[in-house]
Amino acid sequence: MNLNEKTTEKLESELKGMKIVTGALIIILGTSFLLCLYNIFYTRQEREFFSSLIAVPIVLSAIIPINFGNMKKIKGELKSRK
Repeated sequence: MNLNEKTTEKLESELKGMKIVTGALIIILGTSFLLCLYNIFYTRQEREFFSSLIAVPIVLSAIIPINFGNMKKIKGELKSRK
């Protein structure tokens, strides 16, 4: 569905939801990344496991710029309606 076909209330609720999800994603991926780094460098646990696990937050962080781009489009659409 195109942005201009959605109601203003729907766009505002989508923007609010995307802000919450993106913020939570940043916190979770950042924590996961730091936890992996800590376990790789400062513990004697299995380094191979945490070395491979560190790829997950790096790869999933590509979602964050996509969400920011979508939020920018929604903000632009809401601004054009006012």
